[in-house]
Amino acid sequence: MSAARTPTVQSAYVLHQHDWSESSLILDLFTRESGRVAVAAKGAKRPYSQLRAVLLPLQRITVSLSKPAKADGGEVQTLRTAEWGGGATLPAGAALFSGYYLNELLLKLLARHDPHPRLFDAYGDALAHLTQGDEVLRAFELKLLAELGLLPDLSVVTPTQTTVDPERRYQLSPESGVIPPTSDASLPGALLIQLQAALLHGSMAALRQACAAAPQGLKTTLRGLLHYHLGHQPLRTRALMVDVQQLLDS
Repeated sequence: MSAARTPTVQSAYVLHQHDWSESSLILDLFTRESGRVAVAAKGAKRPYSQLRAVLLPLQRITVSLSKPAKADGGEVQTLRTAEWGGGATLPAGAALFSGYYLNELLLKLLARHDPHPRLFDAYGDALAHLTQGDEVLRAFELKLLAELGLLPDLSVVTPTQTTVDPERRYQLSPESGVIPPTSDASLPGALLIQLQAALLHGSMAALRQACAAAPQGLKTTLRGLLHYHLGHQPLRTRALMVDVQQLLDS
């Protein structure tokens, strides 16, 4: 049985772009069908190019791509066409920083050509709700870790494989999974059970609702997990958000 062929037209988001030549760009696209791909957008920097108004971050687009070719030191496909895919307009203020934070997570954690259609849908859902609060970021972080196989079953104590007690507290360790707490960074068992149920159901709305129950504790826990799996690479958008907040506070 032959493998499924990649469709000619794909849904995509622009995660990042950099100059390739005086008139062209190299794009990092997150596509629903092909995962994260590198694409050459020839002529996109020219003043009269129709691509200039389409190749914007945090906006859903539809693209058609050529077969991979060697360029810029690696396999890069050529962008043939790109059109706006509809949806919300570019966010502003804190929501814009949050969107760039999600992009940086995808750039650093997703391998190229590794499709994650459910994560793609979750990303689009997160962009549409960025103004609702930090629970949107926490829900996406959980979904990202789960889709990449980096999150254990939150309803089970990992070392013993016993069911999490909703009346007790637990720690989420990047190496050991769900364990009894060894520090103050712990979460209620009832919350872990609720988060696992929302992940299994696939509802981002339910996951956001669960995340809203313990915003600070969950933020600290997920920050530790992401830091571990990023290989201690600092997230530039997170540092920038902190700097901007300090300026506003002063």
